[in-house]
Amino acid sequence: MKLLYVVIDGMGDLPIEDLDNKTPLEFAEKPNMDFLASRGRLGLMYTVERGVAPESDVAVISILGYDPYKYHVGRGPLEAYGAGLEMKDGDLALRCNFATLGQNRQIIDRRAGRNLTTEEASRLADAVNRLVKLEAHPAEFEFRNTIGHRGVLVIRSRVGYSLSGKISNTDPAYERVAGLGVAKMDVKMILEDCIPLEDSEAAEVSAKLVNEFIWKSHIILDGHEVNGRRESEGKLKANVILTRDAGDTLPKFFNINERYNVRFACLADMPVERGIARLAGMDLIDLPPPSGDLVRDCIIRSEKLLEVLEKFDCFYIHIKGPDEPGHDGDYMRKTEAIAAIDRYFFGRVLPKIRLEETVICVTSDHSTPCNLKAHSDDPVPLLISGGEVKGDGLKNFSERECGRGSLGILERGTMLMPILMETIGAEKTS
Repeated sequence: MKLLYVVIDGMGDLPIEDLDNKTPLEFAEKPNMDFLASRGRLGLMYTVERGVAPESDVAVISILGYDPYKYHVGRGPLEAYGAGLEMKDGDLALRCNFATLGQNRQIIDRRAGRNLTTEEASRLADAVNRLVKLEAHPAEFEFRNTIGHRGVLVIRSRVGYSLSGKISNTDPAYERVAGLGVAKMDVKMILEDCIPLEDSEAAEVSAKLVNEFIWKSHIILDGHEVNGRRESEGKLKANVILTRDAGDTLPKFFNINERYNVRFACLADMPVERGIARLAGMDLIDLPPPSGDLVRDCIIRSEKLLEVLEKFDCFYIHIKGPDEPGHDGDYMRKTEAIAAIDRYFFGRVLPKIRLEETVICVTSDHSTPCNLKAHSDDPVPLLISGGEVKGDGLKNFSERECGRGSLGILERGTMLMPILMETIGAEKTS
């Protein structure tokens, strides 16, 4: 029995008045996911636990079966590993965003308008790497842009000194709670100083290095010709780098293949999900980065999946799409993204597989309600269909219908993977 475990980023939402008090998922035309729901079991899931509005990395770790309170070490190391940067224990890694900084430390846009091209970001990153020198401590750094406005920073001591990930975020939209990255509900858009979160010299040195990097790189970025051109075109400058979710070690995950005696492959395009999958022992299937054309991206991903379907037992498939319009508060675009995934991913995969020999799980890593424009702690919809699964008799894949399903409410994301492994008949070996 094969498993297709499809995680649709930020799909969960809340009812919206202009959508007849339906969520984007409920409102969207999605005949393929509704078909799976009609012959499957439905439920809701808190991807970490009640009261936690998780970042994607924390949620993905949890829904792949790893207790985030035990295994999570900060998003930075996962991003670095997924982006192919060298990192060893004692190095400091941070997730970054290019952003727009105005007067008096005001952050005008955390993502520089979401229209920074790869070419622009690469030229800005190159200037930062060439021209910024750290002097608060003998250290060197490597900054790499990844996709769009996103990037990752690794700082390494030159004197064998271990740096500390116990430092605060400079990105005001996220905070650290019990070591996990959590979205803030009440955000003040002000660039914050990085401060130590423990009373140690290593944390103090690390915070100083981050602050020095941010302000020195800001000077370089603000005067760069890329930003001069963006400004002349009426676009926002990408003139500051925000940091968050620092870590100083890579997590030591158990090998998911050995744990369940299966072969897992990952189809994901973002560095953090690829980093998590690789650390879990999954084979990574090569994918091009997101093109900005969700239809094209879904077609490519469906073709890649069908290409390698016979080579592996289980597939973790992470699809971007609904999260970004959720952050923008654009409920129609979120609805359209869900419909596109249904038509151009599921619509192309389902006719090519034998559902009686394949279990399909569809869920999300977190909710991104359009009215909040941020991640929330709401539970996400969940369906498990195919194989020998007996359906609940419900017809629509939506948050409302999932609340009536036989799976009930999973209080922790870590509960899902054992259910999926049992459903496909995989035996836990340790």
